[in-house]
Amino acid sequence: MSNSNLQKPIDVAEYLFKRLYEVGVRSVHGVPGDYNLVALDYLPQCNLKWVGSVNELNAAYAADGYARITKMAALITTFGVGELSAVNGVAGSYSEHIPVVHIVGCPSTISQRDQMLLHHTLGNGDFDVFANMSAQISCNVAKLNKPSEIAEQIDTALRTCWLRSRPVYIMVPTDMVQEKVEGARLDTPIDLSEPQNDPGNEDFVVDEILKAMYAAQRPVILVDSCAIRHRVVKEVHQLIDKLDLPVFVTPMGKGAVNEDHPNYGGVFAGDGSHPARAQSIVEGSDLLLTIGALKSDFNTTGFSYRTSQINSVDFHSTHCKVRYSTYPGVAMRGVLRKIIDRVDPKSMPAPSIPEVRNEVEKNTDDSEIITQAWLWPRVGEYLIPNDIVVTETGTANFGIWDTRFPRNVTALSQVLWGSIGWSVGACQGAALAAKDAGKEGRTILFVGDGSFQLTAQELSTMIRHHLKPTMYVFKTDHLLCLLLTLVLVSSSATMASPLSDSSTVWMLSTTTSTTGSTRTSSASSAARRPARPSRSRPRLSSTSSSPTRSSTLLSACNSSSSTCPERMLLAL
Repeated sequence: MSNSNLQKPIDVAEYLFKRLYEVGVRSVHGVPGDYNLVALDYLPQCNLKWVGSVNELNAAYAADGYARITKMAALITTFGVGELSAVNGVAGSYSEHIPVVHIVGCPSTISQRDQMLLHHTLGNGDFDVFANMSAQISCNVAKLNKPSEIAEQIDTALRTCWLRSRPVYIMVPTDMVQEKVEGARLDTPIDLSEPQNDPGNEDFVVDEILKAMYAAQRPVILVDSCAIRHRVVKEVHQLIDKLDLPVFVTPMGKGAVNEDHPNYGGVFAGDGSHPARAQSIVEGSDLLLTIGALKSDFNTTGFSYRTSQINSVDFHSTHCKVRYSTYPGVAMRGVLRKIIDRVDPKSMPAPSIPEVRNEVEKNTDDSEIITQAWLWPRVGEYLIPNDIVVTETGTANFGIWDTRFPRNVTALSQVLWGSIGWSVGACQGAALAAKDAGKEGRTILFVGDGSFQLTAQELSTMIRHHLKPTMYVFKTDHLLCLLLTLVLVSSSATMASPLSDSSTVWMLSTTTSTTGSTRTSSASSAARRPARPSRSRPRLSSTSSSPTRSSTLLSACNSSSSTCPERMLLAL
């Protein structure tokens, strides 16, 4: 298509970025490179903010965290050396069903055609090798080589990214960045609506599920990660309210259900369930309605489920399964909506629901050791509605199971992929996404010192963009808990500001033991300097046998507390 045939000619880069803005992206992560520099110049005119990350892996982690808070995220890298550095992070997004658009600036179509020996290549003239690698961790690969096809390729990639909730790969040659495409297409938004199920098949599946529900005496609802990833949380809550059944979440489904709901029974993870009674209720049910299940090893505590498929109904984004019968192409959203509309609650039993509380164990022997058993329920008392909680692979991922959330807390974890260091980048992305969306609440990270060291550079990105996450770093060689708080309010904040006169430093001794008599403690060391006057918010009270400095630890992290300065607090 020649430019003369275009109603509203627009450059490829501008078209791509305006489409990203349309689907909810406001900030773009990445690292500049010579093959993407010209494209990056288009970001400001498309109302997109550039987040120059420290490296491509951190950028991918940050994009992952950003997408978990908003609709979608974008990542820009350069050909070969840049994109391969991001592969681990993008693979994690694929594994965990996170919609990330990976845009790669690459050599011109002429260079590719002539198989030129260029930098950032393998020296063999193969310019598709990296795209072929990424194809294994992308649900769509778009190579923008022909101007007449580019607009459609971009729209298809973004739609696929949204519907399948997985990364897509868009390869932009340098000579295509300023090629013209039809800008009139921007007048029509991309259709992000899900395809409708075949009505006959959907009705049949709904009828089969209703029969099973009416015949059950002890039905239970179990909500997993893909209920979040594929956006059926609204339907899940409507179903819970309509059926009045006990509802549990898996570790990966944490945060999918408001945990102050009277029907909430806790975390079911086989032998790792919390409270312990949750396991007996779920495994003792005669009908288990699982929504968005992802039965990985960590999500099931080593495959320790003792449930039977004969008593299960599984709702998925691409199919439903009733006992041993699978119905491909019958997606869960339509089925859930019809069940909500058609079910007769009077025909359903009302099984008992276990009480879930943040039971902070008391200090029974005056020990100064903080245990896991004390810490994680205490975190539940510290959290407030609308907080975002990011937990790293390992201790934090498992410990957070014991924390009961207030209403509307969003939990971010990478239970399936489990790449250490992910959480620091994801924390930056999540905090930025919340800021872009104008969301209330804090972004809070729990991470081990080993993982923190992998991606600690992202602290500089947080400072540069005036983000204010609170970070707990567990120092595992001596099991010390270090608190880092980023509360940057000064537009002139620099790396020199962390250890300012208003800094507060907390160090906490901990133990990994979850049993025994030692429970809570004082901080092993704390350096304090004059704090700002208190702004009214109640401090958390200790449930320990005697007040100690640790009893005010979590309230000290509160950004409105008298002990939390509006600076970056570092305990090193």
